[in-house]
Amino acid sequence: MSEQPKQTTTLKRVLGLPQLLLYGLGTTIGAGIYALIGELAAVSGYYSVASFLVAAVIAFITALSFAEISARIPKAAGSASYVFHGFNSKSLSTAVGILVIMAGLTSTSALINAFHHYLDFFIAVERLPTLILVMLCIALLAAWGIAQSVTVAAVITLIEVFGLLLVIWVSVPELIAINPDWSLLIPNDIMAWGLVYAGALLAFYTFIGFEDMVVVAEETRDVKRTLPNAIILTLTITSILYIMVMIAAIYLMTPEGLSQSSAPLAELYAQQTNSNNNIILFIGMVSILNGALIQVIMAARVLYGLANNRQLPQFLAYISPKTQTPVTATLLASSIALLMAISGSLAGLAQITSIVMLVVFALVNGALVRIKLQQPKPEGILIVPTAIPVLGLIFSLFFCINELLAFI
Repeated sequence: MSEQPKQTTTLKRVLGLPQLLLYGLGTTIGAGIYALIGELAAVSGYYSVASFLVAAVIAFITALSFAEISARIPKAAGSASYVFHGFNSKSLSTAVGILVIMAGLTSTSALINAFHHYLDFFIAVERLPTLILVMLCIALLAAWGIAQSVTVAAVITLIEVFGLLLVIWVSVPELIAINPDWSLLIPNDIMAWGLVYAGALLAFYTFIGFEDMVVVAEETRDVKRTLPNAIILTLTITSILYIMVMIAAIYLMTPEGLSQSSAPLAELYAQQTNSNNNIILFIGMVSILNGALIQVIMAARVLYGLANNRQLPQFLAYISPKTQTPVTATLLASSIALLMAISGSLAGLAQITSIVMLVVFALVNGALVRIKLQQPKPEGILIVPTAIPVLGLIFSLFFCINELLAFI
C-alpha cells in the first residue's frame, strides 16, 4: 500500500510578541479572578496577598520550565511533544495530549454555560440556542485564521485588563484616605503561614493558562525568543495585577465582606463609584468568551500536533490552504465542547481538570530534567538552572497530592 502524500500547507507564522503576550494574558487572566478573591479571603483573610505572592513564585517555577522547553521543542502539540522527547514514549505522549485536550474542552463547556448565566443579568434567553450559537461563533472564529482569532482574543484581553485596572483606579483614593495598616498583610507565626499556604493552593489556579501559549509555537515568528519572553511577561503582569487588586479588595471590603460576596470585584466597583456594577459584569461576560475561544484554539492545535506526529488519525492534521488553520481539528474540538456543555454533567470535573493539569506540569518538568541531562546547553535559547524543573516537579506533585486527597 502506497503512503498518502504529505500535505504541503503549513500553519501560518504571524504572531509576534505583542499578540502572543495578549494571548497569554487572555488565557491566564480569566473571569475566575472576578469571583475567586472572595473564596481566597474566606481561607486566608488579610494573608491573601501573601498567598498570591507564594502562588506566583510557584507558578513562575513551572512557567520558566515551559519557557525553556518550548524554545527547545517549538511544536503545536505542546506538552505532548515535550513528554515524548523527554521520556521517548509515544503512548505516554498521546495520553498527555488527550488529557490536555479534554481538560481544555471541559473548561470550554463550563465557560459557555457560565456565559449564559451572565447573559441572564442583561437579557433572558433560552439556554440551548445560546450554547449552540456561542459555540458556533467560537468555532468559526477559531477556524477563520490564527491572526484573526488572536486579534479578537487580544481585544477582549485588553478589556479584561481594563476591568482590573478600573477597579484598582477607583479604589486608590479611599486606600490613600484610610492609610491602611500594612502590617496586617505580613504573616508572623506558624499559624499565619498555614493560612498563607492554604490560600496559595487556591490562588495557584488563577495563574494556570500560561501552558496554553505553547500550542501556537508553529504560528509564532522567531519562536525561540518570542515564546519564552511572552510566557515570562505574562506571569509578571498577571502577578502584579492580581496583587494590586487583592490589596484594594482586602482593605476596602474586609475579608468578611469579600467572603460573603458572589461577585466581589463588581461589588467593590459599585461601592467605590456609587453606581451599578453592569460594566464589571459585562467585562466578566466577555472574559468568559475569551477563555472559551482560547481553549478551543489550544485543543485544536494539540489535536493537529498529535495527528501530524501520527499519534491520532491523519484527517485531524488537515490544514486548510485558504485559512492555514487546522479546520477539521477545530470542528471536532468545538463539537465535543458543545456536547459536554449541553449535557451539563460537569459537577466535579473542574477539580479533576486541576488534577490533570498538575500531572501534566509534573511530567513536563520531569521531561525537561531528562532533556537537560542529554543536551545541557543548546545555543540561542533561554536556559534555566536544572533546579527549576526539579522544584517544578516537586511542587506539581505536592499540589496534585493535596488535590487528590481533597477530591477523595
